[in-house]
Amino acid sequence: MTRPKYSKGGLVTDDERAEIIRLHGERKGRNEIARLTRRSLRTVSLICAEEDLTFDVTMTEEATRHRVAQLAERRAVLAEALQGDAERLTELMWAPAKIFSFGGKDNVYREKDVDEPPAADKRNLMAAANVAIEKSMKLVPPETDDANVEAARSMLGSLADGLSRLAAQEPHGEADSGEG
Repeated sequence: MTRPKYSKGGLVTDDERAEIIRLHGERKGRNEIARLTRRSLRTVSLICAEEDLTFDVTMTEEATRHRVAQLAERRAVLAEALQGDAERLTELMWAPAKIFSFGGKDNVYREKDVDEPPAADKRNLMAAANVAIEKSMKLVPPETDDANVEAARSMLGSLADGLSRLAAQEPHGEADSGEG
């Protein structure tokens, strides 16, 4: 006689144990056995493991493959959206802009329309675009050789360095971009 074991639902009797084993023999799944015997999934799993019984995982494997494919599609959609964000951000670097500031002892608001954003704002737009591109590439890595990827990173790094130098040269007397 097997000694009853404790489970979340209390002691498991020999009859319950036999019923779990019998249901397994009918090729019932773990969840169904747990539902039919009113025992936890863990209890069913432990009893079956003690008896060296395994469950058919074919359906689980297929469901997992399907879920992985769904997640890959969602990542691709998100990567495409991030790529679009990066494109819109870089377009803003060359679009007309309004710069503004609050200042003076009376905290006066001033604004000015400019042909394109100041260099510091361009640097911020490029940094934001760079983040969007990097995240997009991590979600769906490009199918290119490593040399092309390195060349693109080098180009983006050079562009960011150039914008940083340009921002450092901007005269300090112009109205700022509204940050701070």
